[in-house]
Amino acid sequence: MFVKKIGIDLGTANTLVFVPGRGIVVNEPSVVAVSLADNRVLAVGNEAKEMLGRTPDTIVASQPLKDGAIADYRITEAMLRYFIGLVSGRVRFFRPEVVLSIPAGVTSTERRAVVDAAIKAGAKSAYVVKEPILAAIGAGIPIHTAQGNMIINIGGGTSEIAIISLGGIVAAHSARVGGNRIDQAISDYIKRKYSMAIGERTAEEVKMKIGSAIALVKEEHYDLRGRDLMGGLPKTLTVSSNEITEAMQDELREIINVIKHVLQETPPELAADIMDKGMILSGGTAQLKNLDQLIARTIGVPCYVADDPAFCVAKGTGIVLENLEVYKRSIMMGK
Repeated sequence: MFVKKIGIDLGTANTLVFVPGRGIVVNEPSVVAVSLADNRVLAVGNEAKEMLGRTPDTIVASQPLKDGAIADYRITEAMLRYFIGLVSGRVRFFRPEVVLSIPAGVTSTERRAVVDAAIKAGAKSAYVVKEPILAAIGAGIPIHTAQGNMIINIGGGTSEIAIISLGGIVAAHSARVGGNRIDQAISDYIKRKYSMAIGERTAEEVKMKIGSAIALVKEEHYDLRGRDLMGGLPKTLTVSSNEITEAMQDELREIINVIKHVLQETPPELAADIMDKGMILSGGTAQLKNLDQLIARTIGVPCYVADDPAFCVAKGTGIVLENLEVYKRSIMMGK
């Protein structure tokens, strides 16, 4: 099957690839393993993530995207080549058209870098769309109406909050806080309170299993495995959900402050629309238990989690691809 169009949600933590008619066909970590000796790319995606924290000195497993923007151009290009090749096969009769997501706050130079990387990686043409717009389209928000819609997209590296009206962003703000920072906060908390070191994956697992944005009346518990910092030996520890809630507070407060900041910049008519319709929560971190309740309670505006929040941006690229001629003008204008 010839693939002529591909949508790529280029995330700090994971990259998702959407093909019209087939849906999301790839969901792999945004990680690349490079050999230092000859500067060669050894592995990408799942295979490279397995190497994180387990590589010899001659191999570096890194994330080419830092806080949603390209930190390493060459490695990002290698990653895009891998994902485009994975979907369209090694032998290609057509170079596909590619739609990519970029954070709302990127500079025109960074935007150009993403387009260049995609074309060098094998795309015929590449279009970039701001992540909040794609998240809103994927969440089923009618972005072209003359009404205010608010999207809160919380991914692995960034939280992007935007007010969208008439197909464009009216007010937006981005904070470099997301799932990765929350995992790090949990890890630091365990180290501080129990003198025990846990890995990134363990921190993410405990967040997903028992983490809650607000304290629970009926607590849940989880057995953590890590290394005792005093004796250096393996150790098991039982933590409660309310301890994890406490560990995440600073990061969650930072996200809420950004939401407040965007609302303060919103024109009154659009703010009234948002009061009526509520805010929509998308992105992988939107799956954190009770996060919508915490935001609604603190801001005083209803907050709803989109269907399949982690896939909203990827679904948005798919909708743009299916209506490329319609969206081309607004994409070309850099909306």
